[in-house]
Amino acid sequence: MATKRKVNNLLALAVLSVIVQRPMHRYEIAATLRAHGKDKDMDIKWGSLYTVVQNMAKAGFLEVVGSERDGARPERVIYRITDAGRAEMADWTRELLASPEPEQHRFTAGLSILAVLPPDEVVELLGIRIAALEQAVERAKTDLTALAGTLPRLFLVETEFGIAMLEAEARWARSLRDELRAGTFEGLEMWRQWHADGMPADRIPEFGERGND
Repeated sequence: MATKRKVNNLLALAVLSVIVQRPMHRYEIAATLRAHGKDKDMDIKWGSLYTVVQNMAKAGFLEVVGSERDGARPERVIYRITDAGRAEMADWTRELLASPEPEQHRFTAGLSILAVLPPDEVVELLGIRIAALEQAVERAKTDLTALAGTLPRLFLVETEFGIAMLEAEARWARSLRDELRAGTFEGLEMWRQWHADGMPADRIPEFGERGND
């Protein structure tokens, strides 16, 4: 079970992962996160950065070590990580690596109400998705190859994982599409009949609910 954390927002972990390098103000934190591509690895909402940094300071994970002013711009407060922040970063990383947690996925939401569309349309839509996934895999592999010449693999494993997940999803979607095309998908004829008879889409999910009774 996930630990109840004082600042339970993955942006906080992202901040810790960059500010551990050296003291920074919030603008430098944001620039470093973008430069490291952390917004691709975590669900970062940039508008909440100020609040997250403030909450981390209150929690004792960061501390103020000074400030600076650049011309007429507002004064910038500089923070550094504390020992408690280092411990939190390590503990949180251990949890993320070792403890699977259910994660919502837009594709899963669509699959859960698949029956409201006719099978032939689903085949077409899956084909579009598969093509998009294949393109995403190729782009990611190109990026990985380029980065592999400049960074150790230690800093690229999340990209490898992302590629593996895209490939797995494409493989599964392709298998489902092939079953629908071949007519081997269980319940396909009933599904086709619902749409042939003009059953309203909002009634179709009722049958799935009844099947679970």
